[in-house]
Amino acid sequence: MGTFDQDGNYTPRKVTERDLTQPFEEAIKGTLVELKEGQLVSGTVVRVTKDEVLVEIGYKTEGVILARELSIRNDIDPSEIVKVGEKIETLVLTLEDKEGRLLLSKKRAQYERAWGDIEKVKEQDGTVEGLVIEVVKGGLIVDIGLRGFLPASLVELRRVRDLTPYIGQKITAKILELDRNRNNVVLSRRTLLEQNQRGARDEFLTQLKIGEVRKGRISSVVAFGAFVDLGGMDGLIHVSELSWKHVDNPSAVVNIGDEVTVKVLEVDMDRERISLSLKATQQDPWQEFANGHQVGQLVYGRVTKLVPFGAFVQVGDGIEGLVHISEMSAHHVEAPEQVVTPGEELWVKIIDLDLARRRISLSIKQAAEGGELAEEYRGQFQIDEQGNWVGGDDSAREAAWSEYFEGSGEAATGGENQA
Repeated sequence: MGTFDQDGNYTPRKVTERDLTQPFEEAIKGTLVELKEGQLVSGTVVRVTKDEVLVEIGYKTEGVILARELSIRNDIDPSEIVKVGEKIETLVLTLEDKEGRLLLSKKRAQYERAWGDIEKVKEQDGTVEGLVIEVVKGGLIVDIGLRGFLPASLVELRRVRDLTPYIGQKITAKILELDRNRNNVVLSRRTLLEQNQRGARDEFLTQLKIGEVRKGRISSVVAFGAFVDLGGMDGLIHVSELSWKHVDNPSAVVNIGDEVTVKVLEVDMDRERISLSLKATQQDPWQEFANGHQVGQLVYGRVTKLVPFGAFVQVGDGIEGLVHISEMSAHHVEAPEQVVTPGEELWVKIIDLDLARRRISLSIKQAAEGGELAEEYRGQFQIDEQGNWVGGDDSAREAAWSEYFEGSGEAATGGENQA
């Protein structure tokens, strides 16, 4: 209906108003999307079935994404990938197949987009994150928008035999190789773990100070010493730092799992090595001996080794002294075996005690002249009618003696070094 004014004049209603600035046919075409194969287009999911997904992209017909073109994962349910109403990006495969369908691909759109992103990540030495979707011969397949291959040897710091537990896990990795022509992407998680570990190791080494005492646990025992887990890195106790005594076999001193207290001797930042000492946290037997003995005192010892210039006598736990051939007897001695034999027990006098050089000089001939007993022997020996010190009670004597000579077999080497 039209309208009447106050004077009763009728004005017909306008049915339409031409506001187009272009021909009507061109205006209709302008509402449609121009497509070509290989083009990336966005659209809205309008239907999802077990075999395909329909997408409205503004074209004269809806696009079809077949199930195999939804994801790089195999045997998936389309409803797990997209939902009705969801906006997605697709790639045009063909404008019209033999059935007249416009075929699209979501996975290939992701693939194109992913290549661009991954190439940037590789240039910047960054990382990628993806879901492990498959175990294949030699490693894992990771969904990073395309199929990335993660070799079994690069999954962890150490090679993993069973890769099955990684299925469904999200992992972060570095890109080792990238070849678009061969569709080849090789990833490494180990490289990233090593970088992170290296950062933690550098921080640990920086905080570690030479001379400080730390607690740790023996992680392994080898021929040349033992490794200690300090709670961030392993440090080495060289066999020479395991004990004040001579050590042939580190397993005789420590075992895997033992808790130990060690002193830091050296921190090598460049080689990432820590040198430790176990004996430095223990009482030095030479210092202990020096604190309890003086020059001029008599001590009881056992001959451990004969050498052309004299004999070595063990006088304490890991402590040996030298009786020079000139101090064996008041008479001239051609060879030590003329006076003593290995294993023989006898009194000797301390005539020199050099703690700095860890050397003790002893005398058999001066001991024969008498003198004051060292503290540990008093009460265990008595003087006979000839004025010689003899054992009063054999059992008490052996008990006092045993603490010094349980490891007498090891002591000969120490004496040899002393010479």
